[in-house]
Amino acid sequence: MESPLEYKPLKDLSNRHVIQISCGDQHSMALTQEGQVFVWGKNSHGQLGLGEGRSGSQTPQHVQCLDGVPLAQISAGGDHSFVLSLSGVVLGWGKNSSGQLGLGDTTDRHVPTIVKSLNGKKTQFISCGGEHTAGLSKEGTVFTFGSGVFGQLGHNSFKDEHLPRVVELWSSKVSQVTCGRHHTLVLVASSKRIYSFGCGMQGQLGNGQMTNQSVPSLVHFPSEFYDEYAIGKVIAGENHSFVLFYKVHGKESTNLEPYESRRIVTLDDKMIDQWVSECDSNAWKTTQKKISKVFSSAACLNGSFLKTSCDEHYQTSAEFCGLDFDLVKKSFAKLAVNKRVMSKVVETVGSATLPGSPASVEALRVYLLLPELIRVCQRPHRAKLLEGLSSNILQLNSDALKVLETYWSKLPDDCLKGLVKLFRKETSKSIGRIAVDGINLNASKRLEQLAQVLQMFYKVCCNAHNKITKSHFIINEINDLLDTQTLKKLISFPCIFNLEAKCRVMKTTSHPSCYELVLRRTALLDDCFRELKEATDQDLKGLLVVLYADDVTYRSDVSKRDFFVDVMKELRKPDSHFFMYNDKKMIWFPTQPSVEKEKYLLLGILCGLAVNNNCVVHLPFPLALFKKLLNVKPTLQDLKEFDTVLGQNLEHVLKYSDDDFEKKKRTLTNKVTWDGREVELDPTNPGNIVTNFYKTEFVDNCVDYTLNKSVEEVFEEFKTGFFKGCDRDLVMMFEPEELRGLLLGTEDYDWDILKQNTTYEELLSAEHLTVISFWQVFEELTSNQKKTFLLFLTGFERVPILGMSEVKMRVRNLFNSTEEHLPQALTCHSLLELPIHQSRAKLKEKLIEALNQRRGFWEE
Repeated sequence: MESPLEYKPLKDLSNRHVIQISCGDQHSMALTQEGQVFVWGKNSHGQLGLGEGRSGSQTPQHVQCLDGVPLAQISAGGDHSFVLSLSGVVLGWGKNSSGQLGLGDTTDRHVPTIVKSLNGKKTQFISCGGEHTAGLSKEGTVFTFGSGVFGQLGHNSFKDEHLPRVVELWSSKVSQVTCGRHHTLVLVASSKRIYSFGCGMQGQLGNGQMTNQSVPSLVHFPSEFYDEYAIGKVIAGENHSFVLFYKVHGKESTNLEPYESRRIVTLDDKMIDQWVSECDSNAWKTTQKKISKVFSSAACLNGSFLKTSCDEHYQTSAEFCGLDFDLVKKSFAKLAVNKRVMSKVVETVGSATLPGSPASVEALRVYLLLPELIRVCQRPHRAKLLEGLSSNILQLNSDALKVLETYWSKLPDDCLKGLVKLFRKETSKSIGRIAVDGINLNASKRLEQLAQVLQMFYKVCCNAHNKITKSHFIINEINDLLDTQTLKKLISFPCIFNLEAKCRVMKTTSHPSCYELVLRRTALLDDCFRELKEATDQDLKGLLVVLYADDVTYRSDVSKRDFFVDVMKELRKPDSHFFMYNDKKMIWFPTQPSVEKEKYLLLGILCGLAVNNNCVVHLPFPLALFKKLLNVKPTLQDLKEFDTVLGQNLEHVLKYSDDDFEKKKRTLTNKVTWDGREVELDPTNPGNIVTNFYKTEFVDNCVDYTLNKSVEEVFEEFKTGFFKGCDRDLVMMFEPEELRGLLLGTEDYDWDILKQNTTYEELLSAEHLTVISFWQVFEELTSNQKKTFLLFLTGFERVPILGMSEVKMRVRNLFNSTEEHLPQALTCHSLLELPIHQSRAKLKEKLIEALNQRRGFWEE
């Protein structure tokens, strides 16, 4: 049996370089040079920080949630524990019965928890007593919290404090602070004075009294100590105190800097120079170990590039990462020069584990650092490192991801642009490899991860309003993917899709069945709404087939296009009472609809069916509708599109100053006139005058009322119907402008492209006299007549979203025709049949007659 007095090494720490040890009543802590924290002992109050329900441990246990946090110090109290980061972030856990964790309550914590009230206070040291805690800032300010029953907090009271509170020391700059079980000592080095407070019943305060002291009192030393010695270290124990003096005559006491061996290892210029100089020497094996130590530890990396100018790193928060990116780039560029050193760095990083759910945002810095390192790597290594980085990013919890997205949004423009370029390039290569070699499970997973991270960047760039645009994300190689299933897996990441690829996915979506509408031409709208009302959600996902009651055997896309043209024409009529109109014949929902709300649901289904069946309709909504469908907030510019006068007036209001309101005696009240009614924007405060201070909110409220609140019920019916008629996931790929183009088409009538893309069949060619005559006649048509010709040819009144190049007109001769025959069109094939006429005048006459009388919807 071993003697209780016999010491022996801790096996679990024997291979680790421990730089700090701290002991509490019944637990201990250790910090390694790589920044890892180990704990052991009792866990009665969660003082080990391993999580709720964990019992104590006789062997050192790794506190994994602290991985990645670059720590400067550890401290163990009676039954509580603290760590301090290089950026002054304080985390505590364990017993909290007296508020010794400084969290504002008395609830124990079982995992490291940030003391938020100390964020940004530049904390440089933390010390734990039995049931109280003290901290010291860089400016020399002491703060204490926890049990005050003996006066150990120094606040001239014997009350507990649940939040950190500054100790008044007559503007003295404190150099050191240390806690005993129930007392506290502070050193003011500039004046060689030590103050004590708390329990003094055993004389541990050193002020000549055996009483408790609730305010700092001077510790008495013989006068010769002040002349002949410098104070080096102040130490408080259970019920006793020690001061370490140095005999250095005439010098002030100084706050001794911690030994270098007690700090976690961090990368600097000197270290890089040493590695480079040793890479070809006998010391290379030792150098490799040093490289591994730094680059295998997220904590070491996260502590290596702090923005120390003006102490900015102390402001690290969920909004500010605290990194010096100029230093990052300089250091990694220097590393990249030496291939041997860089190879070892890449090897180490590739096998390193990144922090997943960190206790502090400081741990997330590594996700900003690694892309900068990967950028300077040789190409063969980039793919693997990016794959690992992507995987780790996507495993972060939602809170950590939110912080990381904020960090991305605040990166310097060149860093963020470089980040996007790095991931876009690798995503493009993955798409190319799949397009050439075919898909496999690993390739598909890797591609999805890269694309998902790119989509995150896109979201960040959209919200940050920086110079990085949609074009920086689009990957045109996606058009080479022939596998439709692969494309569909990527629809959740639409930033990489160009418009052509989005439309291709939409068009190639398989319909599970057919959905037939049987209608009477004389009661088109009524029949349509009746049929849609009875349809199931499954019915609506089918391929739409329109049949007319007078000939139910005729099945053609012609009928479908004819149906959408006619039904939308019925809906647009003012006497249908579906919409309000502006002076440009644009439509919007009325604030007081005179038709049942259910009909707006059916209207939405109709529009969704048009999208699902690749049919362009003429229903001239403003962009605001498509923003709302895609959950994008409409703006003043959207209001201005529908109501130019109101929009311009609101723009003028935004330009007003206090002087404008006063000089012009503006009596602008908090009202807006919309759809023929004047509405109070704030009914609880009617007649409120708009001031310069309130003008932005007033304008926002006007936009919100006109485009959101006034039509909320009707729009929600429309939106519900719209996504019954089409696939929500597919639609969400599109930008608002693209979705408008998908449903309504565009007005990009480029007739030259139509002519260039036309092909000729059978007896006709571009040099045939009839064809030459046709194009001469076409050039003479008015703008409206040319648009009517497009409808006659295709069944669409507007140009498809991808432009006129999508219209592939075919021309052939109309057999057995005479001069009195009219040109005919097969709209589902964009096929024009021309009679062989004797003169251009006759061709023009018959073409115009065909456009005016019959639109091409008659045969296939």
